Amino acid sequence: MWYEILPGFAIMTVCLIIPGVATAQLNKFSNGGKEKRVARYPWQYYLLDRDRRVSGTGQYHNSKGLENIN
Repeated sequence: MWYEILPGFAIMTVCLIIPGVATAQLNKFSNGGKEKRVARYPWQYYLLDRDRRVSGTGQYHNSKGLENIN
């Protein structure tokens, strides 16, 4: 019957979900708890560059609050 395909469908779905979830978790682990940001447009690259400059550490994921910016 039609329900015999459900175990195969479940296995295929899990195998397709694992790489996306694993990538997000590895990026969070390597970037101090924040997901990796991607600059696809010049404006996004400008924002990444600004965050890198403002942080004082040269890394965009180490951000300061507005009260700490000189």
